[in-house]
Amino acid sequence: MKIQARTLLIVLMLLVIGLYAGYRFILGEAEVPRSIGKDFHVQIPSNATFDEVVAVLKKEGVVRKETIFRNVAERMGYRQDPMRSGRYKIEPGWSVIQLVRHLRGGEQAPVKVILTTERTLEEVAAKVSRFIEPDSQSLKTLFFDEIYLSKIGYNIDNLMTVFIPNTYEVYWNLSPEAFMERMLLEHKNFWKQNNRLAKAKAMGMTPEEVYTLASIVEKETLSNSEKPTIAGTYLNRIKIGMRLQADPTVVFATRDFTTKRVTNYHTSFDSPFNTYMYAGLPPGPIAMASITSIDAVLNHDKHNYTYFCAVGDGSGLHAFAETYDQHLGNVRTYVKNLEARGLR
Repeated sequence: MKIQARTLLIVLMLLVIGLYAGYRFILGEAEVPRSIGKDFHVQIPSNATFDEVVAVLKKEGVVRKETIFRNVAERMGYRQDPMRSGRYKIEPGWSVIQLVRHLRGGEQAPVKVILTTERTLEEVAAKVSRFIEPDSQSLKTLFFDEIYLSKIGYNIDNLMTVFIPNTYEVYWNLSPEAFMERMLLEHKNFWKQNNRLAKAKAMGMTPEEVYTLASIVEKETLSNSEKPTIAGTYLNRIKIGMRLQADPTVVFATRDFTTKRVTNYHTSFDSPFNTYMYAGLPPGPIAMASITSIDAVLNHDKHNYTYFCAVGDGSGLHAFAETYDQHLGNVRTYVKNLEARGLR
């Protein structure tokens, strides 16, 4: 009997050791497939439950043994209510312990938000939502919230001046308000650089006014070399009380962004953004202005031009004039160039 009992004890001990070793082997083996590659990320939504996180991880293919994952997650204190959200880089070949430890630690992989030259706040919202968790509607709602805008010192017309085209690293799960806080900080830092604030002040303009004029320059030419000249021309018009009569402003006023030619419909459309009807700058930008265009206004050419028109030779460049008669001569050249190219 004693031999049988001792044998049974030995068998039970071996069984326990085997089960423990097997369990440790399972925990240590690769849970995350090596086939996912080296640049794989998962996104855990804000306010997600543990079950929702498990569903995401299964759908993304990084959890294959759900029961083991749940067990380890519970034991390692990963389960919370709600779960930690964010965008996380997952390494191929990770064990379940490594996977849980990484997600529990909350070390996010940032995303890059790329802002270029969107025309409207709606377009900005749509563009930004491609990179971060909040959808375009939640961003748009904040952009048009007059109470919020008043708190940060802006309005619907000039909010676009906050956005400086660039690439920004942010966390995927930041809120719309956190995104705006980041943009306001970037805006502040931008105007502190290269004496931009001092230059604007010397011109008798606010940063918002400089940005607004820069947005017009942005839409007038694709050539960075002539932007300072165009900026100087518009500033000359403002100085003498002449209306800007900028075609891009009436295109913006009518939202007729696909038009290829400005007509009487555009120039007679009653809007504060119509610089054919109203003198001075419009109440805000007509697009996101590039850094090149902003600096072109701040460092504009000093000259006596008050007119310009396209050359019409396909170069995309413009001819400048000091007098209306000179301008009419440039217009005739423009027409001849179009005729020579079979465009008129």
